[in-house]
Amino acid sequence: MTHESPVLTELDEHGVLLMTLNRPHKKNAFDDPQWDALTNRLRDADADPRVAVVVLTGAGGNFSSGADLSAMGAGAPEPRTDGFASGFFACESTILNFGKPMLAAVTGVAIGGGCTIALASDITYVGESLRARLPFANLGLVPEIASSYTLQATIGRQKANEVMLTAEWIDADRAVELGMAARQFPDDELLGATIEKAREIAQWPTSSLIAIKNTMKAAHAAAIAAALEIEHSEMKRLVGSPENVEAIKAFMGKREPDFRQFRK
Repeated sequence: MTHESPVLTELDEHGVLLMTLNRPHKKNAFDDPQWDALTNRLRDADADPRVAVVVLTGAGGNFSSGADLSAMGAGAPEPRTDGFASGFFACESTILNFGKPMLAAVTGVAIGGGCTIALASDITYVGESLRARLPFANLGLVPEIASSYTLQATIGRQKANEVMLTAEWIDADRAVELGMAARQFPDDELLGATIEKAREIAQWPTSSLIAIKNTMKAAHAAAIAAALEIEHSEMKRLVGSPENVEAIKAFMGKREPDFRQFRK
């Protein structure tokens, strides 16, 4: 695989597949090609009997800054034949239905999709440089990847509401305190520690690991489906709204958005 690929993979002899988001010049922000690449790599990993566990991380010291806002409005997307409206929706479905254990090793920024992917992972470890944010209120939007449910299930309703409604920045200590991460490590130790834990998991039968993950997920399946339904409906309603447009313009202009203008 060439280094130009937006997602790199490396399989070790233990059955651990390291998957690296690889747009470091954009802090691994997702455009459609990167969403599609992650979808394809995860589908391949699910089907590959050599893979027992996936470790997902980001190149260049950051996990992901979420959707690449600069790529929005760059022209009409190519028509798709997979039944999904965009690469994001295909990837969202693939992540939530991925059958094998997935660990996330998260350093630097984990914003929007970068944070919700970590929430959808089975175990998340963070580096001391973590700066996470669920910025949906700040963008005039709603949560994604079923995070409106998974965050509540992970840290409780009160704390989840606080995090979502304030769009606050979360550092490594706060992430562990809230329960969004299992533990933190120095940045230079994080990936090694995550791979070591993945190998500890990968020593067991893959059939058992898949079955255990299925049983752990089953209790949440209906709630995740309900979360996706309302998230998709509300996202469709809010994308392109005056508040969302103002948020994007503010981001591109490197200024704070002014939402008070819409309350007159």
